[in-house]
Amino acid sequence: MHFASAFSRAAQGMAAPQVRVEAHLGMGLPSFNIVGLPETAVRESRDRVRSAITNAQYSFPSDRRVTVNLAPADLPKSGGRFDLPIALAILGATGQLDAAALEGTEFLAELSLDGHLRPVRGALLAAAAAASAGRPIVVAAGNAIEAALPEQARALAADRLEQVVQHLSGGPRLEAAERVVRTRPTQGGTLTEIRGHHGPKRALLIAASGGHNLLMHGPPGTGKTLLARCLPNLLPPLSTDEALEVAAIHSLAGRLGDGLLPGRPFRAPHHSATAAALVGGGSDPLPGEVSLAHLGVLFLDELPEFARSVLENLREPLESGNVVIARARARAEFPAGFQLVAAMNPCPAGRDCRGGVSCVCSGEAQRRYQSRLSAPLLDRIDLQVEVAAVPVDLLAAASRNDSARGTPARGTPAHGTSTQSEDEDAIARARVCAARKVAIERQGVLNARLGPRATERICRPDREGLALLERAASRMGMSARGWHRTLRVARTLADMNGRETISRAEIAEALAFREQFGTHHDGAGVPASASNPRRL
Repeated sequence: MHFASAFSRAAQGMAAPQVRVEAHLGMGLPSFNIVGLPETAVRESRDRVRSAITNAQYSFPSDRRVTVNLAPADLPKSGGRFDLPIALAILGATGQLDAAALEGTEFLAELSLDGHLRPVRGALLAAAAAASAGRPIVVAAGNAIEAALPEQARALAADRLEQVVQHLSGGPRLEAAERVVRTRPTQGGTLTEIRGHHGPKRALLIAASGGHNLLMHGPPGTGKTLLARCLPNLLPPLSTDEALEVAAIHSLAGRLGDGLLPGRPFRAPHHSATAAALVGGGSDPLPGEVSLAHLGVLFLDELPEFARSVLENLREPLESGNVVIARARARAEFPAGFQLVAAMNPCPAGRDCRGGVSCVCSGEAQRRYQSRLSAPLLDRIDLQVEVAAVPVDLLAAASRNDSARGTPARGTPAHGTSTQSEDEDAIARARVCAARKVAIERQGVLNARLGPRATERICRPDREGLALLERAASRMGMSARGWHRTLRVARTLADMNGRETISRAEIAEALAFREQFGTHHDGAGVPASASNPRRL
């Protein structure tokens, strides 16, 4: 027997197409060639496979012409995921392993030089695809937990190459990994940690209820980051299917080593992030921050400090909920249904230019700073709210109250503090869940995800509300996108208020949260048309 083949899985976006690894021993000068559009890491597997076979006490055919084909030939292959099936196919071709035993199983692992199996990215997707094909999959022990997560998947864990060979030869059997579905707890802040800020808290509640994007602006140290970190705790927990979808993305990025399903993602990339880091990329396309934040929150602090070219890449994912990465030899599509929360200072110096503090920035510098955010990007942000400095008397009162209660003993919560925090967050989370349930039962998606036609059908205001919106849209120069997004926010407000019809009050509040930078401002620093919609 001079030919054998084994099944494996490639990584192509969120898909794991089947790859047939074929090995043939021919006559001619001794050589070891891999064909089938392999990238550098795959070509380097020749040395890993040769060393692993030798150190596992098997014979490598150094005196023959070894050709390995990765079919289909037009599918790009990358990474060390094909090391194990290549080694097994060679052992089958040399007769050291029954080639027929390879047919009913798939294999996915990188080999170390001494024959140990190492984990690879995307094992969850590969296991799900193998389960759909009705085959078990052999993976490294480090991939066993995540490979067992998909329903119907049968993941066989191994530590060394010889264990796999013995399993296929009728020796000691590899054990299937147990499916253990555990979710990582969501980490975030609590609303009671925030002093004051009733308006921003209200905006946060609306954003959580409808899945709307949120921009907070104000001087540094006012609690914008803390507010953003509260949002994941207000959202309902992911369902099992949603958690598996998020886990598949994290597995593809190599971030699921412990096998725990992620909770609501909260991603906060630094403002020096590149476009590829934010939306994904590479010759072998990998998901970026917008995909890692799928079904969760993407927090961009110091928004104007991001390169404008980087921010412009957010426009399409914000609109469509997915991102497509096209390369010369590969095209990948990743889900990107994230909720954007951004924060920024009012000027480059980070001063409160309207709070009685002298600002060193000229008016032109402030306009140039804010102009780093394009109008199309701002138009996709439903809620824009100012986070002003917390009054000193409020901070002092909080400190006096804490001192009056006394410092609790170690391990003992302060009087009422823990309960109060749990109560406020529990009440807010219940309101969010109730509003989301109404939207899902009515249209199947959150209000922020409604299309234009569905928005016109579902988000119809009453006569007074429509008249107010018409006057505001005319005075603010509102785009069609802005019109629809205002209606969606108003629909969320009506759901929160338990109303079937959108009234003038919901339209007014939605307009008050729709501030646009670069428009005419009144003395309070907000657009004259939005600061008091009742004037319209």
